[in-house]
Amino acid sequence: MTSPNPTPAARAAEPNPRQDAEDFDVIVVGGGPAGATVAAAVALRGHRVLLLERQTFPRYQIGESLLPSTVHGVCRILGVADEVAAAGFQRKRGGTFRWGRSRDAWHFDFALSPRLADPTSFAFQVERSKFDAILLRNARRVGVDVREGCRVGGVVADDERVHGVRWTDPGGDSREARARYVVDASGNGSRIHTHVGGGRTYSDFFRNIAVFGYFAGGKRLPSPDDGNIFCAAFEEGWLWYIPLRDDLTSVGAVVSRSNATAIQRDPAATWRRLIDACPEVKGLLSGVPQATETPYDQVRVRRDWSYWKSTLWRPGMVLIGDAACFVDPVLSSGVHLATYGALLAARSINSSIAGLDETRCFDEFEARYRHEYGLFYSFVISFYDTQQDERSYFWKARKVTDVGSTDLEAFVELVGGLASGDTSITGPGWASEQLEAFSADIDAAVGRLADSDGLRNPLFESPTVRRVFQEGTVLQERGIFGCPLEDEEPVRPGGLVASEDGLEWIDSGR
Repeated sequence: MTSPNPTPAARAAEPNPRQDAEDFDVIVVGGGPAGATVAAAVALRGHRVLLLERQTFPRYQIGESLLPSTVHGVCRILGVADEVAAAGFQRKRGGTFRWGRSRDAWHFDFALSPRLADPTSFAFQVERSKFDAILLRNARRVGVDVREGCRVGGVVADDERVHGVRWTDPGGDSREARARYVVDASGNGSRIHTHVGGGRTYSDFFRNIAVFGYFAGGKRLPSPDDGNIFCAAFEEGWLWYIPLRDDLTSVGAVVSRSNATAIQRDPAATWRRLIDACPEVKGLLSGVPQATETPYDQVRVRRDWSYWKSTLWRPGMVLIGDAACFVDPVLSSGVHLATYGALLAARSINSSIAGLDETRCFDEFEARYRHEYGLFYSFVISFYDTQQDERSYFWKARKVTDVGSTDLEAFVELVGGLASGDTSITGPGWASEQLEAFSADIDAAVGRLADSDGLRNPLFESPTVRRVFQEGTVLQERGIFGCPLEDEEPVRPGGLVASEDGLEWIDSGR
């Protein structure tokens, strides 16, 4: 029953009996990679999709380094791989790191994985304004009703489910649209994610700050790794160095919250000081001026706080992308997690509309999404732990042995798969042991790189690394060959598996 004096938040969620509301099968809020992916994947099944985007594309966005799973998996499934390949983005063979016990840089190559064929063992460094516009244009092409300059202010809901959204069009008029499902892909600043219930759990371990900008060029790593992202650890944190074009390089520093005052006082000066404190990156930028072309002429700041939602869906509504979760960007996993979560959501929506049990569909979405995020989250914690710098406040505070009990309890809740029913998780002690084991495995694999014969990649022989990139490899196989090379197993007893085209769930019978 509706309160006689509802709060503004309650009014925003109440059903509205207006007769002029538009009707769709699905409404997507946000047109970034997550929103464009889910919208296109649902439209490819013939459903009516409305996508509402607050900005007008092309628009600036951070997060330029992709993984092969997006390029050769998701983009092929959506039918946009050729356009992405023709866009002229910088090709990357992997990542180069000055990180860990060795003072020499080492490489993480996508090639030499036993399951990644050489023709697809690469990804791209992309200008997100161009890449995101390609994905959004593709969504339009496959039938999505894309409307830019539209701000969503609330959802239409009752106690049972979400029925639609209220939004303001570019002319300032209030509008309403209804649908069987609302997908929130509106990013970390989402105004509607609270309507699925639950809260955001913030990681104490990753409460960092990123300050970043661009240079008009810069030296490149020796070929064939000249397109790689370069991540260099130094005493105060780590720096990324991403070659976007011959005349454009993205450079950012990830540091602790103790730098917040200096960054707020003068972001550009602090950014320059942090670059100068890392000899490897400073040397690549010697004599190179800061970029002056718009929008790369600014130094920007972002709270680099990893988080996840305790609830990712409710009847009629689902969260994806940064509205659902975010993890430290050292492994370039942001766009992968966003588009992967979007594809999972699309499978659940398509299957539910086709008649499969809604709860079963979206429990599968949540279990898989939480599982994939948990893999990257634990990998990044363990990867941080391999950095050997006992003098540094930043790195001492980011050792596995110093992860707080509250953070470990939150981690157990995350990977214990409240959605997956995993009963092997017993508590923070188990989590600490697992993270230490992961760290030792990664460290040993990196140590074997120097002795590699060039015919194998010790990193992909590491159980930890294989586990993290397994689902991305399956996405690539599905995009390239039309199905995985091996029969897909459900991730939990009685779970679902993807259809051959990757757009629906089917019952595995196991």
